Order: sequence, then C-alpha cells, then structure tokens
Amino acid sequence: MSATTAEETSTTPKEMTFAEKQAERMKRLRSLHSARNEARTHNHQEVVAEEARNKLPPNYDAKRRQAEWLLDDQAKREEAEKSGKNYDRVKLLNISATEAERLERKKKKRNPDEGFSTYDQATIRQYNRLVKNMPAPDMEQYDKQKQKYGDAFYGGPNVIIHGMHEDRKQAIDRMVDDLEGQIAKRAKYSRRRIHNDDADIDYINERNAKFNKKLERFYGQHTAEIKQNLERGTAI
Repeated sequence: MSATTAEETSTTPKEMTFAEKQAERMKRLRSLHSARNEARTHNHQEVVAEEARNKLPPNYDAKRRQAEWLLDDQAKREEAEKSGKNYDRVKLLNISATEAERLERKKKKRNPDEGFSTYDQATIRQYNRLVKNMPAPDMEQYDKQKQKYGDAFYGGPNVIIHGMHEDRKQAIDRMVDDLEGQIAKRAKYSRRRIHNDDADIDYINERNAKFNKKLERFYGQHTAEIKQNLERGTAI
C-alpha cells in the first residue's frame, strides 16, 4: 500500500509556483507582441507595394515585357550580324513552319494599306509607321529617370514637371534626322496637278479642293442624283 502511494506521488505533476506562472505568461505575451509587430511590418510593406503598383500605368507590365523582348531581340540580331549570319533565317530555324506561317500572316495584317477612308485612320497609320521605326527603348536609362524624378516621372494634374527634364543631344539629333527623312520622303510624292479652268469651283482653298475630290471619289456615285436635283432645282 505504501509503495502504491509513493508511485502515485512521483507521477503526479508538480504544481507551478506563482513566479513560474507569471514568467510563462510573460513569455507568451512577448511572443504575441512579436507576432503582432511582424504582421504589422508585413502589412505596411504590402500597402506600400500596392500603392506603388497603383501609380504605374495600367499596361506597365505588358510594355516592360515588350521592351525587354525588343532589347533581347536587338542584342541577338547584332550578335548574328557580327557573325555574318542572317538573323531572320537563324530565328526561323528555332520555330516550326506553322508558327512561321502564322507570324507572316500576322505581319501582313498588322498595318494593311486599305486606301484613304478618313483623316483619323490616315493619322493612325502614320503614327504606327513612325512608332515602328523608333529604336528599342533604353530600359536602364528609363529606370534611372524613374528613380530620379519619383512621382513627377508620370506627371499628373498637381505635378510641375517644367524644367525638370533635359533632352539629350543624341535624342535631339535622332528626332531631327527622322523629321528630315519625313520631309525628304514627302517631297518625292508632292506634285501639283494640272489646273482645269473649265471645272466647277466648289472649294475655298487648295486643301478644301483636295478634300472635295476625295468625297467625290468615294461618295460621288451615291450622291449623283441628289446633286443633279439640286442643280436643276427639282430637289424635294
């Protein structure tokens, strides 16, 4: 009987003193404080990152991927030219015939010449043609300027950016060369038509005359009867 009592006494857990309980509670409290501070720091970092993402343009990621692809493609092209290889042929060796045919069809559909429709469409075609001839963007210089100007990099209604940016001489020379090329190309196609003195004068200046000719070319057959009725005075 005494042996059983001694065994039960040895297996019974020893009660903690008040000091030990207090130390255990303080340990748990410090652990909770540490977890709370860690969560607070993490949440603050997420808020800052989200705010930075919201300040970026909606298509920033797509434009960045496209710019990186252009830089990589340009580097591979220069490497192929140094080796005396045709980069277009080398690139086609790494893709299937089906993919090459799809890319060729896409290239033809990218900016097809459908003739004159409106001045807006003509302006869009010219813009796409000029953008296509632009050199690949310098992402390193882009990141440096973004870090330098901060919020003023993208501008805004309450941001003053006048005088902050200074154009590089290389960029100015490139713009001048492009403008001179446009002027030279336009000069080849600018030729004055022979003036017909017997033709009806339905314009106020030369630009208006060209516009009226385009209207007549595209809509003349549909409005011929209305025009005749107006000239005869029989229009209803």
